[in-house]
Amino acid sequence: MKNRNKQFMTAAVLGTATLLAGAALAQGTTFLTIGSGSTTGVYFPVATGMAKMINDSGSGIRANARSTGGSVFNMNAMASGELNAAVAQNDVVYYAYTGTGLDAFKGKADKKIRTMAVLYPEVLHVLARKDAGINSVADLKGKKVVIGDLGSGTEQTAAQVMEAYGLKFDDLGQALRVSPSQGISLMQDKRADALFYTVGVGASAIAQIAQTVDVKLVPVAGNQAASLLKKYPFYVRYNIPAKSYKGIDVTVPGVAVQATLVTTTDESEDTIYKAMKAAFGDEKGLKAIHPALGTNFSYAKAVKGLPAPLHPGAVKFFKEQGLSVK
Repeated sequence: MKNRNKQFMTAAVLGTATLLAGAALAQGTTFLTIGSGSTTGVYFPVATGMAKMINDSGSGIRANARSTGGSVFNMNAMASGELNAAVAQNDVVYYAYTGTGLDAFKGKADKKIRTMAVLYPEVLHVLARKDAGINSVADLKGKKVVIGDLGSGTEQTAAQVMEAYGLKFDDLGQALRVSPSQGISLMQDKRADALFYTVGVGASAIAQIAQTVDVKLVPVAGNQAASLLKKYPFYVRYNIPAKSYKGIDVTVPGVAVQATLVTTTDESEDTIYKAMKAAFGDEKGLKAIHPALGTNFSYAKAVKGLPAPLHPGAVKFFKEQGLSVK
């Protein structure tokens, strides 16, 4: 019995020592969970890459990237404290900050939202099977169309673009609210004629469809694009370069919103400054994370088209880069 009690006491002491050691290791460490999006999109590898840069910096910040449902989920998760930072479409961030636009945010303006940096254009891809007879957004009438997850940024973008062409979701043969990975399967199985996806050029989901299905990119151009940009100023024109995907041999005119890294006032100036310095201080390393960053990111662009005020930690970082920000 004495031996057994001695074993219990030894185990208890060891357990306490382990806890104390763990607490000591944790002292001075700040944890940052970054919301991204589907693993088949661009948000996830970008957030993962930035988290690695933060972790490798020795700044005392430990970051991890979490795959999520995308922009709308991320904004709600930051409001509830589930996420500390997130990548999201600048239009969705604006809606959350102002309490407008989307039902998820109407009347619930979140003034705690702060911008860290604008990252890259998120291009609306309207992808159609070549055998579906779709040459214009107007041709989507009566078709089976993947419009994105329920409440996602893609769904909102799809509604706004279709509106410019005089269409509503009710005009579709079937509005399919599914994830990008499910959308791929539906396109491959001929259960969907077209797919909306707001994502950086080169996204693996679009590349995967193009590798397995004969597809075309449907343009968003002309008077319809002009009216869209006039009504929703967070859009910009963007031409998807030829050869971006298999079988797409011509440049296709389109529109884009912008992927933006955001956080809240709950995070201290010191935390965000250290995270910014780690992830953005090495601009070459940041741009190497993904082609969407490599061809588009710059410090000057990172502070343009902000959907919410810059976080003080971001202000401090960008001032060090010689930019006039506040």
